Amino acid sequence: MDAAPALLFFRRLFRRKLVLVAFLLLAFIVVVALLAPLISPYSPTAMKVMNRLKPPSALNWLGTDEFGRDVLSRIIHGARASLGIGAAVVALSMSVGTTFGLLAGYFRPLDGVIMRVVDAMMSLPDILLAIFLVAVLGASAGNVVLALSIVYAPRVVRVVRGSTLVVRELPFVEAARVLGVSTWRILTVHVLLNVASPILVQATFIFAYAVLAEAGLSFLGAGVPPETPTWGTMIATGQQYADRAFWVVLFPGLAIVLAVLCLQLVGDGLRDMLDPKLRKAL
Repeated sequence: MDAAPALLFFRRLFRRKLVLVAFLLLAFIVVVALLAPLISPYSPTAMKVMNRLKPPSALNWLGTDEFGRDVLSRIIHGARASLGIGAAVVALSMSVGTTFGLLAGYFRPLDGVIMRVVDAMMSLPDILLAIFLVAVLGASAGNVVLALSIVYAPRVVRVVRGSTLVVRELPFVEAARVLGVSTWRILTVHVLLNVASPILVQATFIFAYAVLAEAGLSFLGAGVPPETPTWGTMIATGQQYADRAFWVVLFPGLAIVLAVLCLQLVGDGLRDMLDPKLRKAL
């Protein structure tokens, strides 16, 4: 396989050094999450009450929480849970949103019905809709993924629908119809491949939104159960001790900020690279 297109892709993406740094930091966070059981110094659930709320030291680099659990170990394992939930939300919301976006953009009779439902869902604040859905479904990691996917799928529908409306009128799609190419093949080959760029950019932003939303739901007690170490649950359970043990909320908060910032910067880099007008400006 010719490596030239891939090399050109990354060269354009990393033209801004800030995007390169964000990508490397994000890759580091992902590797840490994947290798959490191997690199974590302690078990994230091991309690040592005698060592509760100890400040950062040589034994516990980021201190301990209210049950004597190592904060660093919980952050490492929390990365796996938080990023895992974010990735699952991206996969589900992008699949559903892309499907309905293609249908709305290509089939005019379905456009009005689908977009009215999308408009109704987007008229509600994201976090309130997510809290309502989790309250109905129950607090668990799977239900958080389902609720956030329902919340963010309408964003994808709007983006894909708008791009599909443009692509469906292009000459090569008209030619495919005249030649008798099946509608399924036109949608999957001719249309979907040509709207892949905005879908990819949207995926990075939804990933960041999902990580933030999961932390917000957990902080409000409507997300993942407290026994599951995520960055959001760590902040939620440690907030009452923040006045005398700032590290129990500071370091999980920094992890969230760093991950979300890196995702946003990479998303901005992809958008600038894939948009022809912005690419010329660069």
